[in-house]
Amino acid sequence: MSQKKAKHLKRFFRYNVVALFATTLDFSLFIIFTDIFQIWYVASTFISAIVGGIVAFFLERNWAFVSKDGKLSSQAIKYLIVWIMSILLNTLGLYLIVEYINIDQVISKVIISVIVGIGFNFLMHSFFVFNNNK
Repeated sequence: MSQKKAKHLKRFFRYNVVALFATTLDFSLFIIFTDIFQIWYVASTFISAIVGGIVAFFLERNWAFVSKDGKLSSQAIKYLIVWIMSILLNTLGLYLIVEYINIDQVISKVIISVIVGIGFNFLMHSFFVFNNNK
């Protein structure tokens, strides 16, 4: 295996560790907000995604992509753009699955989180925010 391929695999693995941690935090807060505080599931997913996103940014920058040499403000702006798009995709996806396919909100959140996380977030973080092509 080439060094470049090994580096990409290492980043992919680390990204997924960070994503798992941030997602666990996101899901935990989502369940607390909806089940304990009785906050509407759409608002709960939005709030919990914000907390998870902030944690993920710093972990990705400093550990997953080790991209500390990039300008923090530039990375933060790019991350914010991707993050807002991700929040919208997750929120809309959750709403559509719950309301139109009639799947439980927690199961729906798992489904949409995996789809958006792998199909959108990793690629955008890797090639746009933290530019994996150095």
